[in-house]
Amino acid sequence: MYPNLFYAFRDLFGIEWPWLKIIQTFGFFVALAFLAAAYVLTSELRRREKLGLLGPVEETIVEGKPASVGDMLLSALIGFILGFKIFGIIGSDSDFRDYLLSAQGSVIGGIVLGAAMAYYKYYTKKKTALATPKQVKVKVWPHQRVPDFTIQAAVAGLIGAKIFHNLENWSEFTADPWGSLFSASGLTFYGGLIVAAYVIIRYARSKEINWKHLVDSAAPALMLAYAIGRMGCQFSGDGDWGINNSAYITNAAGKIEKVAPAQYQAVMQQESAYFIRHFGSIEAVPHKYYAKPEALSWLPDWFVAYNYPHNVVNDGVKLPACEGEYCSALPVGVFPTPLYEIIVCGAFFLVLMGIRRKVTTPGVIFGIYLILNGLERFFVEKIRVNTKYDIFGFHPTQAELIASLLVIGGAVLIWYARKTKPAANPA
Repeated sequence: MYPNLFYAFRDLFGIEWPWLKIIQTFGFFVALAFLAAAYVLTSELRRREKLGLLGPVEETIVEGKPASVGDMLLSALIGFILGFKIFGIIGSDSDFRDYLLSAQGSVIGGIVLGAAMAYYKYYTKKKTALATPKQVKVKVWPHQRVPDFTIQAAVAGLIGAKIFHNLENWSEFTADPWGSLFSASGLTFYGGLIVAAYVIIRYARSKEINWKHLVDSAAPALMLAYAIGRMGCQFSGDGDWGINNSAYITNAAGKIEKVAPAQYQAVMQQESAYFIRHFGSIEAVPHKYYAKPEALSWLPDWFVAYNYPHNVVNDGVKLPACEGEYCSALPVGVFPTPLYEIIVCGAFFLVLMGIRRKVTTPGVIFGIYLILNGLERFFVEKIRVNTKYDIFGFHPTQAELIASLLVIGGAVLIWYARKTKPAANPA
């Protein structure tokens, strides 16, 4: 596992650059997911604009206006915060997540970067300033609003992901509200999807963008972003993994090893304190026995059971001959569910890209996305570790409930889209 890019570069290239500890692996892949989604969304919106399915909106803007005091103060504040933290982490031995939320930093670095950003704002505005600023009308196309969509999705998605995660893990939240809210881990995708979708659709309607074409354009981008985001979960080991695969344990060398059921039980007893701390009792630990069959002998063992060594959340037992940070590995192999979701959602992305030109009824592509995403998540929940509810004798997880609603919602959206707008070939 690579908690941050320092460990990735050290293991892959033999390079030790301490400043790379700033870049957390999970955060890196989340940022990459947003960039990839923005690119796919922009391309798809451009395609629909060329087909005449989406058009521009005329807006009035002011040209030649110099930078105001407020503009420069805002740039200075952002620059100070960035400089304070970025320059402060250089040479610091603190854990990045602890450092980020602390009062530590470099005041000089903050002042320098704050002043530089304030001057840059002043300089760029001055170059285009006019003696008398004038109002002009411009046409703004939907694809030009992708940066707005991206920023809104990032902020609203983070808030929604945190809210839903803490609702699902209420006892953890009440025990440590501050740590739960500001930890680097602990995000629920569906919470982010729901809140971000509401914010973006509302914004799109205010800008007279056809919401059906917008969500259809976003469907492949969302699927790709999810697959890339799960890479962050897999490579960092953020705790978002599956239940125990009782056919595999972590041996004395810290590697995954296939064992008989009796050996699995022995490890459970040996590490009983760990399992009781997480699940309350050994009997409550969820597991399935799945030994890799001969037909899949070409697959590595970690495809069916992985112990996430050096995981970013430091969960598990101490690895032998390991010193410093991130020296934990799970005592028993678990199903690497993020890996499965990377593969499945990557394939679904290709499916959506393949059918987007053939399905011409607005809203249907997004309906298909909802169904595919819901089915994928519903079934992967069967081997994931999550809080279960007790509803009339049933014990679903939060994600299973939302996934079921997504499948139903996708089917209803397809029906509604076909009823309100018959398929038509723009060409």
